[in-house]
Amino acid sequence: MSQEVFVVAYEGDDDSGSLLEYAIERAKKEDAALHIVHVLEWSPYSFLTPEEVEERHSRRKEELARAKAVIIDPAVVKASDAGLSATGDIRYGQVVELIAEIARQKSAAMIFVGRSGSNSISARVFGSVPLGLAQIAPVPTVIVP
Repeated sequence: MSQEVFVVAYEGDDDSGSLLEYAIERAKKEDAALHIVHVLEWSPYSFLTPEEVEERHSRRKEELARAKAVIIDPAVVKASDAGLSATGDIRYGQVVELIAEIARQKSAAMIFVGRSGSNSISARVFGSVPLGLAQIAPVPTVIVP
């Protein structure tokens, strides 16, 4: 029997560590592996000159490298130090769709996502990541306060 995988939609600014800590504790109890994902959002609706496209591509590489070093690598180390099998992934795109897609690809048993606590008008009008995942996720989604 293969080990279950839990996908963690990790922003990395989890000051209290509650999302990652909770996912680690649940994975320990369930003998599951963690796949920690950070998504850098981007909009396909920008109209850019060729020079701006080249600059954006260069900036994207820098952002991906920084996110790996500052967000994903420390989170994977923390989960590994807790005795778990852990991997990390950084993607560029629409957060909700990518997390759901990754959960399908990994045959995940569960998704963990942090609640942003935002009560802004934009979050209510356009939706939030936890709300979006609750609606389209292919597996149960745990929203961690």
